Amino acid sequence: MANAIVSQSGGPTGVINASLVGVIEEACKHKEIDRLYGGLHAVAGIVKEDFIDLKKIPIGTLERVAASPSSSLGSSRDKPDDEYCARILEVLKKRDIRYFYYIGGNDSANTCYIINNMAEREGFQLRAFHVPKTVDNDLRVTDHCPGFGTAGKFVACALMGDDLDNRALAGVKIDVIMGRHAGFLTGTSVLGRQRDDDGPHLVYIPERPFAMEKFLADVEGVFKKLGRCVIAVSEG
Repeated sequence: MANAIVSQSGGPTGVINASLVGVIEEACKHKEIDRLYGGLHAVAGIVKEDFIDLKKIPIGTLERVAASPSSSLGSSRDKPDDEYCARILEVLKKRDIRYFYYIGGNDSANTCYIINNMAEREGFQLRAFHVPKTVDNDLRVTDHCPGFGTAGKFVACALMGDDLDNRALAGVKIDVIMGRHAGFLTGTSVLGRQRDDDGPHLVYIPERPFAMEKFLADVEGVFKKLGRCVIAVSEG
């Protein structure tokens, strides 16, 4: 028998706790796993061995956690380098942790990759699992990342409200939406449109080259036609 650990990293989402509870419930089904640790505040807590015993949490509590937003185990924005990951691996060895579940986005996936490679080089049998979580849906080989749907609904509703404001106080309104390298979340801004003149009227994503002259001409065209313009643009 061996031990396992699960932790949450990066920005919270509306469903990241559902992923956490999914890991807990599945891990508890397997006799190969003795203790199941919860690493508080991501890698920052793991190196300090700031753990809780997740197997002691009642089923009713887990059900409430799964339906709650934010990160129940706490989070961290630390981006571990090789030295940092080596410290994490030492803790895993000390606690005989052979299963490492890390819920997060791109940086969390990279952390799993580094730790997995280190364990292989040192002959330490470890299974590192990256559990996808990112609202901008920019993880490779991931179609619909948990968290994207709820964030997309929020963006669509927010733009519906902004469009009403823009109708009352006409002008040019630019909404900047998360997604440095991916325009999926910005694309959801149009889902609340019901009429041809509903905003956003213009949408700009990082997958398409941006030209300032074309942008200004687009805005001018919409403004001349409607007397107002709502724009959705990815932060990248």
